[in-house]
Amino acid sequence: MRGGPKEAVRQTVARHAEELIGLSERLHADPETAWEEHRAAAAVPELLDRAGFDVTSSYLGLETAFLARAGEGPVRIALCAEYDALPGLGHACGHNLIAASAVGAALGLATVAEEAGLTVEVYGTPAEEGGGGKIEMLDRGAFAGVDLAMMVHPAPVDVAEARPFAVSHSKISYTGKSAHAAAYPEAGINAADAFTVAQVAIGLLRQQLPASARVHGVVTHAGDAPNAVPERSAGRWYVRAETLAELAELEPRVMRAFEAGALATGCDLEIEPESKPYAEFRADETALEHYRANALALGREFAPPGQAARMNRASTDMGNVSQVVPAIHPYIGVGSLPATNHQREFAAHCVGGTAQRALLDGATALAWTAVDRSASSREAAT
Repeated sequence: MRGGPKEAVRQTVARHAEELIGLSERLHADPETAWEEHRAAAAVPELLDRAGFDVTSSYLGLETAFLARAGEGPVRIALCAEYDALPGLGHACGHNLIAASAVGAALGLATVAEEAGLTVEVYGTPAEEGGGGKIEMLDRGAFAGVDLAMMVHPAPVDVAEARPFAVSHSKISYTGKSAHAAAYPEAGINAADAFTVAQVAIGLLRQQLPASARVHGVVTHAGDAPNAVPERSAGRWYVRAETLAELAELEPRVMRAFEAGALATGCDLEIEPESKPYAEFRADETALEHYRANALALGREFAPPGQAARMNRASTDMGNVSQVVPAIHPYIGVGSLPATNHQREFAAHCVGGTAQRALLDGATALAWTAVDRSASSREAAT
């Protein structure tokens, strides 16, 4: 690893370590949820702007997206920066580290872009947590012609290959009729009961679903006063399957459970997709092998298959990107066990010494993988 572009990358990332850690901690302390990441979308590209990247804010008309670009080489590398947080849980999925590692990788690559024949692009991608930000960006022309798209995601342990489920996200709402629950109960139509019926139907349906399927959600509103029949209820529900094709077969069965709630209670039902479905992930095997080798060279250790490594099954809109351009989505460990993603305890592990090492290692490994990709492209061209 001595000399050459990889050493230059390593030195650049190390030189910016304090700023990258500061960015990560700033995002962690100020979480913003999907489509509301205004401060994050301004903070993340600041270092890139100072380093000479051409930064486009409100990219493609999306207020909390951006594109930062440097270099003019023939091999285009896209680094995805996520920065949305979870409602009520803050950065319990570590998107603060994703954003900072993407910036670090880009800074490293910018220093060798001319030598390595690279164009470096950082995509600020909002609303991964259910909003499908990358899908919106794809629909508006983002990522077109990219040679490799990459990001690194925090997890309890290191896992190279992403194998996410396809997933749909739906807003469910029932409308009934209010009435005094004691004096005139027969005049009411109970919207909260509709969800009860639907959830019982879903619970029974699970007996006949594939083992890989997941159906889960939350009721976000179910009435306002105990002495009034609830006239409105609302919730958010996810349906997951191995592939988009399997999801297309499974989702209508789940939606019929919500229809049953409406039929049994007499409520009106409204189902509204929160985004287009997230696709399963298609990993670029060559880039994945490069990443594995680079992570090992940095002293990372990949976990064997098992419960600790199951974060690689979590759904992501990066799956949709991988259906269009070559992509990888490795997971980097923050030493959080027994805490796992989407727990408050995991959020606490996304800052501090182990998280800082994961940030810098992730940035370096991604950048080294881009250098390898460019070298491979040159070899193939000769």
